[in-house]
Amino acid sequence: MLLTIDVGNTNTVLGVFRGEELIANWRLTTARQQTIDEYGVLTRNLFTLAGLDRDSIGGVIISSVVPPVNWTLAEMSRIYFGQKALFVEAGVKTGMAVLVDNPLEVGADRIVNGVAAFHKYGGPCIVVDFGTAITFDAISARGEYLGGVIAPGLGISSEALFARAARLPRVEIKDPGKVIGTNTVTHMQAGLYYGAVDMVDGMLRRMKAELGGEVKVVATGGQARLVAKGSKQIQETDEFLTLTGLRLIWEKNQPAEAGKGAAPHRGMRTAAPEAVPAKKAQR
Repeated sequence: MLLTIDVGNTNTVLGVFRGEELIANWRLTTARQQTIDEYGVLTRNLFTLAGLDRDSIGGVIISSVVPPVNWTLAEMSRIYFGQKALFVEAGVKTGMAVLVDNPLEVGADRIVNGVAAFHKYGGPCIVVDFGTAITFDAISARGEYLGGVIAPGLGISSEALFARAARLPRVEIKDPGKVIGTNTVTHMQAGLYYGAVDMVDGMLRRMKAELGGEVKVVATGGQARLVAKGSKQIQETDEFLTLTGLRLIWEKNQPAEAGKGAAPHRGMRTAAPEAVPAKKAQR
């Protein structure tokens, strides 16, 4: 079995694959201050509750945009699972050329999403990831990462309203049912929800015009289903797109004879201080 870990600024998502099947997954708060043992005990308890055997884990792959937790997770993997974690970083095979000015600037999760989206839906395609930020990533018909957009996430927008306007409360982010609200809470919900939907649709229309032709749009992330419900541009919602991409990249980095889900090659490059995407020349 393969343990996949996607570390975002707000949430960390873990998934366990048996072959190509995702048999368990968990979404946790990203805790920068947690120790190796705290992460180890947490994952051990999650495995126990899911009825999974930690000793059956034959590999660990991690995508991270939070460098301070990388070493901790690498050591947790070594101590609690007996595995050297493979980080999605320069030197790791992704099968995707990154055609931007500086490939090292692109978050590892965005490359992982692109790999999964192209594998599952073909290209050209656009991935919209609803996390701390809302990211838009364009993939060409040949499976190349072309670039994208970064916009504030719904949580950031909501917290900014609460923090900077003395009389505005924290509100649940949801579709209030109509744009014209009749109280402060529905006013804010309409602004947050419909503002996000229209921003996403407007950005996607502009990106599609630049890409040309038929373009598939896939949404993922914590608020993907909420926004996709009101969007006219999002065609697919894939909650586990990033975890699927991690599995695919893991398979690309195994020796030919190892097969899917096999134990890692002991000579494989592992945990580095910071996870970054593959360079342009890598295929």
